[in-house]
Amino acid sequence: MDSVGVLGGASATTKCVVSSSSLTARNGRLSSAPTHNLNLRTSHLAAFRPPSILFTYTPSCPYASNKLHKPHIFLPHLVASMEDVEETYIMIKPDGVQRGLVGEIITRFEKKGFKLTGLKLFQCPTELAQEHYKDLQSKPFFPKLINYITSGPVVCMAWEGVGVVASARKLIGATNPLNAEPGTIRGDLAVQTGSNYTVDSQDSMLIPFGRNVVHGSDSPENGKREIALWFKQGEVCQWTPAQEPWLTE
Repeated sequence: MDSVGVLGGASATTKCVVSSSSLTARNGRLSSAPTHNLNLRTSHLAAFRPPSILFTYTPSCPYASNKLHKPHIFLPHLVASMEDVEETYIMIKPDGVQRGLVGEIITRFEKKGFKLTGLKLFQCPTELAQEHYKDLQSKPFFPKLINYITSGPVVCMAWEGVGVVASARKLIGATNPLNAEPGTIRGDLAVQTGSNYTVDSQDSMLIPFGRNVVHGSDSPENGKREIALWFKQGEVCQWTPAQEPWLTE
């Protein structure tokens, strides 16, 4: 028996043809069945088309209807999407912990779609604080900065994602909370750094070390360095979120 079926496509009408050569057994005799032309409205089937070719499996034979359609990931696209994946170190400073802002800050990064790979509440020792801020050790405010960071527990976080370093800096906002845009972490949750900042006369730039709630790595290289500094081996987890296919193309 020969049968041809055409479904979907740009046409809203599907034509199904049953060949006249089909044979039917009737009272022990073989007789030919008449040809039937069926016109079916199939525009409603458009809603069931695969959402993306990235997760679609097409059999080698288009008429092999007995083969299952299996979703799979097109690996070249997946590899390409991983090329810009970065790591950044985010630290909620002692004032953010004391004010109960930990959950709010974590939520902002989760809603953005970044992947949390490391998280711990930690009392920073003086030696670690000095190593973290070693580029500022020649500044006159360095001792106050170390005293501030070690004054209470901090929350250490490692985040991963495409362009996560630059995006996290935008989420955090300007260094001085008074200059941070509404909608950013510092713009919404911090007021001012008080006297805990100085103007570098050589570079003519604001050097903060005050109560601005949160710290974020300023480059992918520093992100890796700071994660290695604040997390021990085995404390950073590599895992794949179930929502990842819906976040990156």
